[in-house]
Amino acid sequence: MSNDDLDLFDPHTDRRQPVRRPKKRKKRRTVLWVSMGVLLVLIAGGGYYGIRQIVDIGSYDDFSGAGESDVVIRVKKGDSTGDIASTLVDAGVVASSSAFVAASETDGRVRQVQPGYYVMKTKSSGEAAVGQIVTPEARVGNLQIKPGTQLHDITKTDGGVIPGVVSLIATASCAELNGEKTCVEAKQLWATAEKGDLAKLGVPDWAQGPASRATPQRRLEGLVMPGVYDVRPGATADELWKELVTDSATRMQAVGMPNVAEETGFTPYQVLVMASLIEREAIEKDFGKISRVTYNRLIESMPLQYDSTVNYVLDRPTIRTDSSERAKPGPYNSYLNTGLVPTPISSPSENALKAAVTPEKGEWLYFVRCQTDGSSCFAATHDEHRQNVREAEARGAY
Repeated sequence: MSNDDLDLFDPHTDRRQPVRRPKKRKKRRTVLWVSMGVLLVLIAGGGYYGIRQIVDIGSYDDFSGAGESDVVIRVKKGDSTGDIASTLVDAGVVASSSAFVAASETDGRVRQVQPGYYVMKTKSSGEAAVGQIVTPEARVGNLQIKPGTQLHDITKTDGGVIPGVVSLIATASCAELNGEKTCVEAKQLWATAEKGDLAKLGVPDWAQGPASRATPQRRLEGLVMPGVYDVRPGATADELWKELVTDSATRMQAVGMPNVAEETGFTPYQVLVMASLIEREAIEKDFGKISRVTYNRLIESMPLQYDSTVNYVLDRPTIRTDSSERAKPGPYNSYLNTGLVPTPISSPSENALKAAVTPEKGEWLYFVRCQTDGSSCFAATHDEHRQNVREAEARGAY
């Protein structure tokens, strides 16, 4: 290729011409300005969005008013205010979690809300929902069973009645929802206790055999541990029993049942029976000694002679019995029969269960309530026991 082909020479002047370069610098500037413009638009948009976010802090969906219809919600153990708020949203009580959380900030009582069931109103404002849940009347289904409580009611000497487990469950099942009661009647609970499938009711494997051989009304005796329970209003009799018995089985496992019975020489169910006797025969500080008396008498094939077993079928407190009552035949008469009674006679506490598997060391075969505070005096011989009885009577303790 010649120089002429490149137009490097002017044919008229024969002078060399400069090469013309593309104008790249101008194009680069244009791209730079366009890029900066786009970046500014993005920054402006982000700033606007951020400002909107800041402005919108504190805004949330909320119902107005005190609510419409009744609904039961459950607060679980360990629930935070936020957890409770989420539960309320799911139940249709509040429009948003924020509505409840924001309202709770002005009422410290929300932090004191205990696990359990509460009656709330659907479509309540956050403020109204807070006011509802902190009201004592809102909590329903609270069941408290004291150590030594039996299934049946007990009639006291003054005519008063100590509610049994069945009556307590029936009362705890009651709530009023939209003008209607949710109560499960005692007779419904008894029907399930007498005829229900023990396995389906949550009775542990080790207790199903002996419980199935018991008198129908005694099958579930001792299988509901003392303590505080939450009973869901609206549940059926079967559901109530299953929840309580299953929960109780878990509580028994927590104290080692049934494995703790392995070294006692007795079955887990027999240990439960002994624990119920210990619970009804003495105050807590004497549990270990009462347990030892029980072991010693069983080893010697002596009748236990516990008034509590005679009074159990009479639905009376553990007071003294007379000769005619002690002479009446029956499987729970521990004056006439040797060995343990067929079932527990009450709901034994954890401490009574522990005493039943770890009795104190001693040769005692007798005891009597000898102090006005309920304490007992123990003896290895009958003569020592008679002396303790005389002293107890002199103190007015027996």
